[in-house]
Amino acid sequence: MKTIEVKICLGTSCYIMGSSYLQELADIMPSKFSGRVNIIGHNCLGQCMSQGEKSNPPYVQIDDEILDGATIEKVLEYIEKKL
Repeated sequence: MKTIEVKICLGTSCYIMGSSYLQELADIMPSKFSGRVNIIGHNCLGQCMSQGEKSNPPYVQIDDEILDGATIEKVLEYIEKKL
């Protein structure tokens, strides 16, 4: 069974821009994802320093992909596609 790792950036910019709400993911994760998703808070994913096209905090890293402008709905949708 494939496990997906979700890292939520808790750096200052991301926290202020909404990652504080993303921490609720563990509490509201649908049962169909039970045991298949590992959620981790991360000090900083380093995305604010990059000058790339992704410049919309909060950031979440799902396996090797970075989601910008992350919301609970957006993260759950992305996980659904990966499983």
